[in-house]
Amino acid sequence: MAPLKTAGADQDCVALAEIELCGDLIIAASAADGERLSADRIDEVLRVEPAG
Repeated sequence: MAPLKTAGADQDCVALAEIELCGDLIIAASAADGERLSADRIDEVLRVEPAG
C-alpha cells in the first residue's frame, strides 16, 4: 500500500512552487533594462492571466 500524502508534503509542494516563482522573478529582474519590473512584466513572469 502506498503511503498517504501528508499535509507536510502538500506544504513542501507549495513552498517549491513559490521558490520557483521567486527565482523566475529574480532572473527577469536581472535581465531587465530598467531599475524595476513593470506590473505587466511581473504578471507575465508569474503567468498571471489578464482579468476579464
